[in-house]
Amino acid sequence: MANNQVDLKLPKGGIFLIILLFGVIILFSKSTVTIGPGEGGVVFERFGDGINTEKTYGEGFQIVAPWNEMIVRKVRQQSVSDEMNVLSVNGLEVKVSGTVWYEPEFSNLGLLIKTKGEDYERELLDPAINAAARSVFGRYTPEQLYSSKRDVIEQEILDEVQILLKDQYLMVKRVLVKDVKLPPTIRTAIETKLKQEQESLEYEFRIAKAKKEAERQRIDAEGKAAANKILSASLTDKILQEKGIEATLKLSESSNSKVVVIGSGKSGMPIILGNQ
Repeated sequence: MANNQVDLKLPKGGIFLIILLFGVIILFSKSTVTIGPGEGGVVFERFGDGINTEKTYGEGFQIVAPWNEMIVRKVRQQSVSDEMNVLSVNGLEVKVSGTVWYEPEFSNLGLLIKTKGEDYERELLDPAINAAARSVFGRYTPEQLYSSKRDVIEQEILDEVQILLKDQYLMVKRVLVKDVKLPPTIRTAIETKLKQEQESLEYEFRIAKAKKEAERQRIDAEGKAAANKILSASLTDKILQEKGIEATLKLSESSNSKVVVIGSGKSGMPIILGNQ
């Protein structure tokens, strides 16, 4: 039985082309990088000075030398949340939680990574936030931290963080204090005090309202008394006689009455007798 064998022999030039093609594919894959939305990239030059700080690459398809590396980081606004224990002005330990919004400076991304490393949040941002928070919270009493000073505290922390990170190529945009946890006994005492103060304010408001109403009534009564006094002064005997005569004439013209004038009264007014 004869064996049928097919020998596939590639020309030497064909093998070289296949190897070359694979080499080109590998080289191309190592030389291209796609930077996503909200990201930026800097080149690490293996045979140069390391991080190239002169240029930051934006979104899209980028080509780099195959022996170099593109380091891609987020450059849009990001947030980090944390919880820490701080001391109030009177030494009471308070647990606070908050969120910070930040973003690296796009044009200085290379300098940021070169000076602080790729994990610059842990190396740069976290220590600045912790230092600023402890400094600011240490200026206030537990009652102020719990109730009335939240907005002021947030702004002060933001101001201090921005000072600490000045010329560090990292921008902090906003600070939010989400929660302040006090020991239960302290929290209860503060809530009771705040409730009493609110009730006191409500009582003072009612008293002030009652005083205003009494003052209004007094002014109204004085106005009416003054008007009556003016009216009484204007009603002389002569005017009263004229008004009486007018009323008598109108009464005499009534079809339902019979009027008899029999003389005059003490004041000169007619005396009227009538039958219905």
